[in-house]
This record gives sequence, C-alpha cells and structure tokens, in this order.
Amino acid sequence: MTQQHKHLIVRADIGKCPKEEDLNKISDWIRTLIRKIDMKLLAGPYTTYVNEKGNKGMTSVAIIETSHIALHIWDEISPGLMQLDVYSCANFNPQDVFEKVNELFQTVKMEYKFLDREKELVEV
Repeated sequence: MTQQHKHLIVRADIGKCPKEEDLNKISDWIRTLIRKIDMKLLAGPYTTYVNEKGNKGMTSVAIIETSHIALHIWDEISPGLMQLDVYSCANFNPQDVFEKVNELFQTVKMEYKFLDREKELVEV
C-alpha cells in the first residue's frame, strides 16, 4: 500500500452537543467513524470533558494506524462548535466523515479543507 497523507479538517456549527455524561457515546462514535473510513484503531479513543467556564466541552482523540483523529466540541455557545481532524496515510472519502458528523451532531453549518500532505500542502 502506498502512503497517501490525507488530512481532513472540519469546522462545524452543530445543533446537538454532547454533554459531560456522553463520554462513552463520543468514544463509540469515534470507533464507528474509524470503521466507516476503513481504518485500524491502535489506541483510544480517549475522551474527556473540560468543565472550565469559557472553554467547556468535549475532546476526544484516537490513534489509527500511522495517523490520528482529534475531535473538539465547545458546548457553551449555540449552536455548538465542532473542530475535527482526520489525518490518514491511507485514502478515505471525506463524504463518509461528513455523513457521520451529520448523523450524530445535527450540523447547522459545515466547512472543511481536504489536504494532500505527501510532498506539499495541496488542497484536494
């Protein structure tokens, strides 16, 4: 397999924010995302809730084979703010990621950049 070095960066306003008690739900969601994009989980997901005023929300990271997924959600604002990174050395379809985001978080608005980082930062 040839390494691909694909990096999807997503910023989304979301209508449905996870709560502090949803740690396992978010970890499970990350696992389903990894399966959906046909990656191999190596460690994690590690999910925690930050309860600091002005910075409240969920953070989750997972290590996938030679890559990573990082999710951050701030829930004090309405709509909530999600930042998601999916970096992989294997090819994947960004549409699969968008579908999983919409499925759980009720996306209000989504923006993204999809980069090929193999030799330079080239937008795909």
